[in-house]
This record gives sequence, C-alpha cells and structure tokens, in this order.
Amino acid sequence: MLLMVGCSSSTPNVQSVTNEYLVSTPEEYRIALNNIKPGGSIVLKNGTWRDFEIVFKGKGSESSPITLRAQTPGKVILSGQSNLSLGGEYLVVSGLVFKNGYTPTGEVISFRLNEDELAYHSRVTEVVIDNYSNPEKFEQDKWVVMYGQHNRFDHSNLVGKRNAGVTMTVRLNTESSQQNFHRIDHNYFGPRPTLGSNGGETLRIGTSHYSLTDSLTTIENNYFDRCDGEVEIISNKSGKNKILNNVFYESRGTLTLRHGNGNLVEGNVFFGNGVDHTGGIRIINSDQIVRNNYMEGLTGYRFGSGFTVMNGVPNSSINRYHQVNNALIENNSLFNVDHFHLAAGSDAERTAAPINSRMINNLMVNENGSDGISIFDDISGINFVGNVLPTGTKPTIENGFSVQDVELKRAENGLLYPTSTSLADKGVSRDIQPISKDQVGAPWYPKTESEVDFDSGKTINVANQKGALLDGIQQAQSGDVLLLADGDYQVSKVIKLTKTLTIKASHPGKVTLYPQRSTFVDIADFGNLKLVDLIIDGKQAPDSAGNTLIRTSRIPMQRNYRLELLGNEVTNLDVNHSFHVFDAGFRSFADNIVFNANTFSNITGDILRLNKETDDLGIYNAEYIYVKGNVFNNVEGAIAKVYRGGTDESTFGPHLLMSKNILKNVGKGKRNTSQAAVKLHGVQVATIEQNQFNQSAPVDVEHTVGQPITKIIDNDFSQTAAPKIVELRVAGQHTAILKNNKVH
Repeated sequence: MLLMVGCSSSTPNVQSVTNEYLVSTPEEYRIALNNIKPGGSIVLKNGTWRDFEIVFKGKGSESSPITLRAQTPGKVILSGQSNLSLGGEYLVVSGLVFKNGYTPTGEVISFRLNEDELAYHSRVTEVVIDNYSNPEKFEQDKWVVMYGQHNRFDHSNLVGKRNAGVTMTVRLNTESSQQNFHRIDHNYFGPRPTLGSNGGETLRIGTSHYSLTDSLTTIENNYFDRCDGEVEIISNKSGKNKILNNVFYESRGTLTLRHGNGNLVEGNVFFGNGVDHTGGIRIINSDQIVRNNYMEGLTGYRFGSGFTVMNGVPNSSINRYHQVNNALIENNSLFNVDHFHLAAGSDAERTAAPINSRMINNLMVNENGSDGISIFDDISGINFVGNVLPTGTKPTIENGFSVQDVELKRAENGLLYPTSTSLADKGVSRDIQPISKDQVGAPWYPKTESEVDFDSGKTINVANQKGALLDGIQQAQSGDVLLLADGDYQVSKVIKLTKTLTIKASHPGKVTLYPQRSTFVDIADFGNLKLVDLIIDGKQAPDSAGNTLIRTSRIPMQRNYRLELLGNEVTNLDVNHSFHVFDAGFRSFADNIVFNANTFSNITGDILRLNKETDDLGIYNAEYIYVKGNVFNNVEGAIAKVYRGGTDESTFGPHLLMSKNILKNVGKGKRNTSQAAVKLHGVQVATIEQNQFNQSAPVDVEHTVGQPITKIIDNDFSQTAAPKIVELRVAGQHTAILKNNKVH
C-alpha cells in the first residue's frame, strides 16, 4: 500500500511503501528524512539533481540501518554544487554519482554534519566521484573525509581529481574520531593526474598534528590505478593502521609511512612496468612491520624509490622525521626495482639513522645485475638475515645477503616466484592474490580512460579554401586529425582549443599557415594540440610587441594539457619584439611538451616559456619537456625558460631532455634578461646532450631543492660560453655532471 507523507494539498507527494520513500525533489527528501524510521529507505528518483547538498541524519541500528540510495545505481547524478554529509548511527548510502561540478564546501562526502555530529557504524558503498574537481586548481578540497568511528567506505570509484587536496582522508582531530576502526576496501582509485605541486596525495590517514595517535584503520583490497598526484600515494600519518592486499598499478610515488607507529603493511602488490618514478614503500617512525609485499618494475629513486628506509631527526618535532626504530622488513619480493635506499635523506638535520631493525628473507632480483641498494648513513642498526640475491650480483651489503642461483617463473596469480624449493621461504608467499581492477569499485560504472589520445579519432580532409581550417576545427571531435591540402591558409581568428586535435600537412612543406592575430592557438581546459609538417609564418601577425604563436589560457587552468610540434618550420616571428613560440600561463600545467625535428628561424622572443610560477610555492608549469633534433637559427630569446621555486620536495619534475639540436645565434637579444640560451631554475631532472651551440648565449642552471639531477654531456659550444651551474641552497660544488663538452 502506498503511504503519503503529509495530508494537505500543499505538501509534496512523498510516496512510501512500508517505510520506503521515493523522492524527486530536495524538499521531498527533507520531508522523508523527518519521517524515516530505523530499517527504512529514502530512494532518490533517477535523474540529475543539481546543487543538492544532502544532509543525511538518522539513528538506525545494526539490524535496522537507515538507507539512502539511488532508485537505480548509477542513474542518480549529483551535479553542480552538490555534496553529501552524514551523521548519526547505522546509516547506509549507495548508488550515487557525483560529476559535472564540484563541492561548494571543502568536502564532497563527509562522515559528519558538523564538529559535534559525526557518523558511527555507517557505510558509504558503490558511490562514484568522477572528475568532480574545483575549476580553481589550487583551491583545495577533499573528496571523501571519514570522521567518527566504525565506518566503512567500499566498492566506490574516485577518479580524476585535478585540483589540490587529498582525494580521500581519515581525520583524527577529536577523540571521537581516534581509534576509529574504519575500513576502506575494494575501491577503485582511478587515475589522478600529476598536480605539479604538493597536496596531491590519493589517500591520507591522519595528519602530523595527531601523528602519535592511533587510528586503527584498515585499508585493504583497493586498486590504485596511475595515481600520480605527488610523491605520496598513501600518506600514513597515524598509528596501528593495517594496509593490506592493495594493488598499485603504474602509480608514481610511494606508500609512505610518514608519521605514526606500529603500522602493518602486508600483501600489497606494486606493478611499475618501468614507468618513470613508480615507487614502493617508504618507512619512517617506530615499530613498522612491512612483510609479504611484491614489487616489480619500479623506477623511482630518492624519496620515491622502490623501497626506502629513512633517516630521522634527533628529538624530532611531531611534524618532522622520527627515527626508524624496531622496523621489521620481512619476506618481500623485489624484481627489477631500480633503487633500494637505506638511511635515505641523511643531511645536517636528519642524522638519526635506523636502529633496532631487521631485514629478513627478502628476495631481490634485478636483470641488470645490481642489488639497487644505496646507503646514505650508518646502517649498523639494521640486522640483515637470510636475504637472497641472484648469481652475478655483487652485494652492496655482505652480511645477511647470499648470492644464489635464482630461476623465476610467473605463477597463476601473475607474480614471479623462484622455481627452487630451497627458496620457498624467501620473498612473498604463494597464496597472495592481487586484487584485479574488475573486482573493485562500483560494478555498474565503467572504468574508462579520461584522456583522449592524439590521432585516436577520424581523419578530416581540409580543402585549401577560405575558412575551411576554422570550420574543420569547429566540427572536429577530440582525437581527430585535420589533414590539410597543399596551399596557403590565412588564419584570421584566435583558435580557442578545447579538444584534442592534430593539424597535419598532407605533404610536408606544402602547407603554410599565416596567423593574423596576436595568437594562433589558445589552449584552454580539455585542449591538447599536435602540429605536424606545417610551415607557420608570422609575417601577417599584428605589428605589436608580445605576440605569441601558441599560449595557454590566460585564466588559470584546471586540466593538464599536452603539446607536440613535429617536423614543422616556424619562421618570421619578428614583426615586433618578444614574439614567442609558446607561452604557458600562470597556473597552467603540461603533462608533456614535445618539440621534435622542427626548424625555428627569425624569432624575437623565446621558444618555450615555462616560468610563470614565481611565487615559490613548489608549483611549476610542465612535467616533461622534450626538445630533440631541432634547428634554431636567429632566436633572440631562450630555447627554454623553466622555473620551479620553493622548498617543497613532494613532486618529481620538471624534467627537461634537450638533445641533438643545432643552435645558431640564440639567446643574445637585448630583451632576453637571462642572457641564456637555456635558463633552468629548480628543474629536478635535466639532460642536455649532443647539441651544437654556435655563437649563442650559454646554458644557465640554478639548482634548488630535491637533489636535482643535471647532465650536460657531449655538447659542442662554439663561440659560446661554458655552461653555468649554481647551487642556491646547498653549500659546496655543484652536483651537475659535465662530461665530454667542447668549448671553443
């Protein structure tokens, strides 16, 4: 029998069947909430609910919880300025999707109503938060925040967080949220793009303020898929947590025991597949147990290495680095893990080396014949017993490491094991079962790729007719290729790019573009650009200073972008001074910039300007910059100006690879204030090799934090000054590698 809540004609029709309420408006929801009883359900009608801040409050019981659910899982969309907060006891939420908007507060899903009304014994299951990111990239918010005690978050999808702030966190800021026994399980933590700053953790348990407090949270059977936000994927900042049986797939960074004591890390699997900066586990603090974990194909180093045991700070404050004491590192398998760092971070402050610790029965096999171990301080406080390396490996540590014949075979669980029964007690157990991607998250929500690849769509032939190029761009879909017929094209408008697009000549060198505005392409959110085999001539651009061939939006961008120029000829950007090829805007961030096999000539500005984040907050404009096989002739500005300031060490980049380029008369313009052909400040990884510098300004590198790696190798500097490298924060000689360069 259908029951009606309310009896006046002005009361919305809220239908109930035995304490189940189907509601279609926020007002109907509020009426149902006032009438719900233990064991009852509020059902949100299928459709899009815009700007709906759900307050779910009630007191159910273990046998009769109160439920809020979608009419059909996945068919209720919370969009615009929507969020969910729940408070009370024995509440269950399921089936909701947050997309096409962002939270108006600091949290999308909060296990509390306010500081005094928290959730207990409550569960949020099969919910999705998909690219629900604040458009202000560095306006922080969090997607899921757990307060209270005995709550569970499970079988949910958290995908594509693009703004600052941890994706999910457990808070311990009151006694009512400590020793909480929360459970976080079977979730799909989908791709999180590189933030280009601190504040991009995927999961954090606690904060430094409460780091000596126990949380007793269990994180198990989750799948972390390309979670690349920053160096800490999981940031554990509390005590006695269990991190069990999770899979980390091609995720840049580490599971970091940053604060808190007595944590257990067991049964986790890390598949790096050789991806740059993929890491494993980092140990800090006391009484940590790290056992039966599997790591393969990890390339990370320093604080992001495959395995790291840190140095601490003597008498450390609560927010710094506590000494490693009584750590147990047991029965872990490491295959092709490039770096295993012991006493890492040793410096004038971090002088407390690990003590009272054991490393037992670990199996470490690298195809390159190295054990990958680097030692940065005294490791006499670690007792090594029964660890195995393969024949052909020279042990960095003699005692506790034996060299044996190790033949490996991949088992049905997808992991490598030694075939010899004599090694059965080394490395991970055979009963470990890595969780798969299809076993986690909401089963009704697809785990699709959020980024569109270049050249993944259709090819559109563009005729050499007036307006055809602009029409083709407007009609194209993301991933399409515009193939231009031979001839000249006047481009009379600024192209506002909000899709992934390739513009390519049908025949190399037969298509010339003449931009007629101050900017040819303006890359905005969702925009990615690839130019191939074109001639781009700036002689029809306005006669004004500061033109830019390509730029990013002048409004700070939320989404990362990609830019590729391949085989183009760019010329005559000289109608006035400071005509740049590419200029990145403030708070824009490129995943990749690729300039290969192009020719640049007669340019009054810079080629690549990636130097806008001068507020020194650890933010920068591009992760990877590749400049290879180009010719630069008569360029008044620099080839690249890259800036990363501040003292934060939570990021990986910027990275610059500049190789096999020819530079003639580059960097000597009077408005090039750096007076450098290449100007790098705070770049973390730079390789400049096999380039020819002729009558050009020098390379100028400023090292800051993070132990940057700079290699300047096999270059010819003809009538060009030698490279200049300066250490701005570390005393002594610079750490750059300069080798086989010819200066004459």
